[in-house]
Amino acid sequence: MKQFKLSPTISIAESCQEFVDNYNVNEKDLLIIGEHTYNDYFKKLNIKAKVIYLRSYGSGEPSDEMVDKMYADVSQMDYNRVIAIGGGSILDVAKLFTLKNISPALDLFERRLPVERNKQLILIPTTCGTGSEVTNISILELKTRHTKFGLAVDDLYADDAVLIPELLQSLPFKFFATSSIDAFVHAIESYLSPKATPFSETFSIKAMEMILTGYKIIAKNGPKARLPYLKDFLAASTFAGIAFGNAGTGAVHAMSYPLGGIYHVPHGESNYAVFTGVFKAYQALKPMGKIEVLNEFLSNMLNCDKDKVYDEIEVLFNHLIPKKALHEYGVKEEELPDFTTSVIEKQQRLMANNYTTLDWEKVYEIYKELY
Repeated sequence: MKQFKLSPTISIAESCQEFVDNYNVNEKDLLIIGEHTYNDYFKKLNIKAKVIYLRSYGSGEPSDEMVDKMYADVSQMDYNRVIAIGGGSILDVAKLFTLKNISPALDLFERRLPVERNKQLILIPTTCGTGSEVTNISILELKTRHTKFGLAVDDLYADDAVLIPELLQSLPFKFFATSSIDAFVHAIESYLSPKATPFSETFSIKAMEMILTGYKIIAKNGPKARLPYLKDFLAASTFAGIAFGNAGTGAVHAMSYPLGGIYHVPHGESNYAVFTGVFKAYQALKPMGKIEVLNEFLSNMLNCDKDKVYDEIEVLFNHLIPKKALHEYGVKEEELPDFTTSVIEKQQRLMANNYTTLDWEKVYEIYKELY
């Protein structure tokens, strides 16, 4: 019977100052943020919050080891509210620090620790991609498991998601590209998910429409053409987050996780590396069905034939970031069976959302074609 859920209150602040004033940021707040973001936007505001920089605890994708190091410091602090300002890594990690039981993070993610919330949470994205501000999912690299893994529970929903377009002004083009591609993948995977409903589909379609419209402008006029449309991209990312928070993502995310976990490829880029391979497999395996409707929409957006939409998407995406074969990231062909087994055995939460069944042989075949 359940069709749709949207938990956080969504607000838009035109400036960081407006946010700080309206939310009364104070000494009982724990602010988890990137150092550059803090120095560029918040240091001058003289806020009283306790400040933690995620990158003080390690580089690369957020991991259980980083969370455990952070917990050693944060557990000594007195705070009532977590405010996270950053990309998906910061937002995902910050969600965990609203819980009573955080460390060891591996035990939390493998459900050997009870999940119980006891802090308020405000999430503010500084990229236009993850949608983490409106989802109940936290994703970490589990070091001893050699993969990324998601914890999805309603305790991880924010109380408030605040969009501040000002924060995207200094986002480098590469990070704009990888994060917005991630948002597009969220939208398109959630649209084809068997858990999709007319409500989630509305957000999926609108996000795809906004992102593709912006990409066509960038392809025609260059990277700086994105700047007047940053507010649209930020909104599209949140729309996509709402969609996949309800309907889920599937094989693209599942198959990208070994690439990100082992070779530390940025999340949006690793999604792009496998995206069209997965959707071409869907097209071949189940051409009659919902993918027909999707391809009709995409062909109208891209002004191409329906059987060429995924090739055309690659052409468009390549204006932002060139697509690479898996071997260009350092992947060895002999690793592909292990990648496949990891996906099949560890990512069933995601694989359950596939448009059609992808078994071990088909996942391996996709990896081989992308290699």
